[in-house]
Amino acid sequence: MKRLNGVCTGLCLSLGFMAMAAAQEMPGPPKVLVIQREYLKPGRAGSVHEKSESAFVRAMAAAKWPTHYFAVESMSGPSRALFLLGYPSFAAWEKDNMAQEKNATLSAAMDRAALADGDLLTSFDQNVFIYREDMSLRPNADIPHSRYFEVSVFQVRAGHEKEWEELVKIYKEGFEKIPDAKWAVFESAYGVNNGGMFAVFNPMKSLGEVDQEYADQKKFLEALGDEKRKKVGELSAACIESEQSNLFHFNPKMSYPMDEWIKADPGFWKPKAAVAGAPAKKASDQGAQ
Repeated sequence: MKRLNGVCTGLCLSLGFMAMAAAQEMPGPPKVLVIQREYLKPGRAGSVHEKSESAFVRAMAAAKWPTHYFAVESMSGPSRALFLLGYPSFAAWEKDNMAQEKNATLSAAMDRAALADGDLLTSFDQNVFIYREDMSLRPNADIPHSRYFEVSVFQVRAGHEKEWEELVKIYKEGFEKIPDAKWAVFESAYGVNNGGMFAVFNPMKSLGEVDQEYADQKKFLEALGDEKRKKVGELSAACIESEQSNLFHFNPKMSYPMDEWIKADPGFWKPKAAVAGAPAKKASDQGAQ
């Protein structure tokens, strides 16, 4: 993770993510989601990267910084880490940036950590998303007890937003009848591929939920009937330029979680092997699969 502002040197993002909480203890997903994405050199993942990221956690903890974040690492696709940070508004993001810039001790510590961490990376980018409540389904998930994110990214063709909205409506209405179905949708606002890109976050407590997802998808398609299935196919072909799904696992050693998260599951969010002098987590914001 790098700085929390737009010029920070590293973090990452993904899609489909629910109940992201920041220092403001917002209920449900944040209105503004900043995602920083770090792509790692071969052999630089695992404990090597965790050790580097611990410097950010220590800096945030020493400053008793009120804004929190958490990290996820890729289980598919290129080796990368995403750091996720939520805000209730762009104004709140600005306020946090300005406060950090005024804290010389914290800024210096973050700069030193970023310099060391940069040696492990091949690239870094930062992206900003806005929450789309109208496209989300049961988004207030139990993030403190979740362990994985399934993130699906859809690039919608320019001028075909209406078909996309109609397609999402069909999916949302169909999956409302499936009790465990859930997701949160974020639309890109700034960064890589901003405009027409939608990230769908699905938090999971175990990978067994992936098996259930496939079964639920089959139920959904069967319930649609021939006519609506044909409609879904036509809408998808018309509005979706590309789509990709990936799995990410939570990493508490690279996260800076809220106290509420630690209290909810201390065995996970504050492991005994945590870095000495740091609260076992570190905050990051990052995104885009």
